[in-house]
Amino acid sequence: MIRSHPLFPYANKWLDLQNRARTASWNARLRELARHRHFQEALNLYCQMLASGDSPNAFTFPFAFKSCASLSLPLAGTQLLGHVVKTGCGLEPFVQTSLISMYCKCSIVDSARKVFDENPHSRSLTVCYNALIAGYSLNSRLSNAVLLFRQMRKEGVLVNAVTMLGLIPVCTGPIHLGFGTCLHACGVRFGLDGDLSVGNCLLTMYVRCGSVDFVRKFFDGMPEKGAGFGPLSEDGIYGNCSDPVTLVSVLSSCAHLGAHTVGREVEQRIVLSGFVFGLNPFLKNALINMYARCGNLVKARAIFDGMPEKNIISWTAIIGGYGMHGQGELAVQLFDEMISAGEMLDGAAFVSVLSACSHAGLTEKGLCYFTAMERDYGLQPGPEHYSCVMDLLGRAGRLEEAWKLIGLMTVEPDGAVWGALLGACKIHRNVELAELAFEKVIELEPTNIGYYVLFSNIYSDAENMEGIMRVRVMLRERKLKKEPGYSYVEYQGRIHLFLVGDRTHPQAQEIYRTLDGLEDIIRRRDGRNDKDQERRNEELMTCIGVHSEKLAVAFGLINTRPGTETTVIKNLRVCEDCHLFLKLVSEIVDRQLVVRDATRFHHFKNGACSCKDYW
Repeated sequence: MIRSHPLFPYANKWLDLQNRARTASWNARLRELARHRHFQEALNLYCQMLASGDSPNAFTFPFAFKSCASLSLPLAGTQLLGHVVKTGCGLEPFVQTSLISMYCKCSIVDSARKVFDENPHSRSLTVCYNALIAGYSLNSRLSNAVLLFRQMRKEGVLVNAVTMLGLIPVCTGPIHLGFGTCLHACGVRFGLDGDLSVGNCLLTMYVRCGSVDFVRKFFDGMPEKGAGFGPLSEDGIYGNCSDPVTLVSVLSSCAHLGAHTVGREVEQRIVLSGFVFGLNPFLKNALINMYARCGNLVKARAIFDGMPEKNIISWTAIIGGYGMHGQGELAVQLFDEMISAGEMLDGAAFVSVLSACSHAGLTEKGLCYFTAMERDYGLQPGPEHYSCVMDLLGRAGRLEEAWKLIGLMTVEPDGAVWGALLGACKIHRNVELAELAFEKVIELEPTNIGYYVLFSNIYSDAENMEGIMRVRVMLRERKLKKEPGYSYVEYQGRIHLFLVGDRTHPQAQEIYRTLDGLEDIIRRRDGRNDKDQERRNEELMTCIGVHSEKLAVAFGLINTRPGTETTVIKNLRVCEDCHLFLKLVSEIVDRQLVVRDATRFHHFKNGACSCKDYW
């Protein structure tokens, strides 16, 4: 009989300690690479770790999953899952949460939910709920996030500040104000209203939802105020403040919301507060962006021209502003001036000018810039540049060239590239190519409801009912719901919000009477076919289909003086019917109507639109 040596157990223990030490060393290096956003190097290091024979542990996988998420590599993440199972780390909470987060950041939310549901421990852990709630919010799955939050409460799982921070950011516009207020009430109930991070998040939510009147009240009630909200102190909402970073953040919110009046007040307060205004390019750039996105290009240009020193961000902001408004010629002129001024160009500047060329239909000019980007400036085009070129070629009807360009891309095409091609197919009614583009885009962005709606509209134009039904079945199977359309007008410092067929506004009767009168004038002046007129009558009689932008424009016409420009902000793309309606109305009332939709500005004047009917 062979007896083991009495020192063998100690030798094994020593070897085990050595292995753990080596793994800890690998983990430390992985953590540093991930912390500095060197994600590809982190994955390479993980492979080296495996090749060396060392085994990963529960502290290794979160960094690896984070790297996969940041590089949008769900396949690599799934392979890592095999390693997790093999090492027996599948039940570790932080491995679970990092896996859920990885799937959510790669837009594979259903896989994240499957991971959550298959692990019984997940349903008792706050961190797992938080990861999936944040993932739902990131992918605009509001209803799923709310239902999971309710399940969390039903199961008696602790709600903490991270839970609220995952839910609150989904409230990004006036339509979400009611839900945001409910979340605020939940925060108070759970005793989280004193948490500075939750308070700051709620404050940002109220600004983004347009509830500016409430912002001051909420701020005054905060038990602790961070430096980030200096402009909310003392003299009014945006009073004396010595923190330009904060004001940049406030102006960014105004730009997002289209809150022109509030943004103008911020500028006035900045000047009165004694900032060395001309020497702060960050504030100037933020003001250029804010005024451009609020529809006031004249003011944006005045600020730009008044800057003693312009940097690449200043040029990019004003070029992007002109492009967004369809004034591509001026954008191109400014881009050439920037080159002459010797400014060092970057990828963002090229996105700005390519987008401007796309919006204005300057196809050849845009293609020249795209070629020069790598040839003359040594800049490698990214997916964002290719999506602009897709749009350029699509506008010109050169769909075959667009398709060939995708095959020649030096980077992997993303959802925006395929989405741009799908949009071009809608304009030129190319169903066959649209089917190919749609198949690709939903692989990359399976939860982006906009692509399903766009594809359904392509089938609708082709009168393909079978195709429409297929898309509807897909939406139902994937539990996706179309985001409700809404529009709003800023009037006398307040946001006036309208939904489809809305009759809740105090002036609803007058609004519908105005719309009725405009429809009547259009019918008598231009003549509409019986089928179209029947549909319009049904809209006015039942309120179904009376789109929010029509209601918002009617409100603006009622409440402003003749000749005044009316600006409307809309969360979705303007439909063809409303686009035609607004063109005709601009001629009838002899006013400029400005609509900012999901992609650009439309300036309706004298019966025409700045987009030249391509958007």
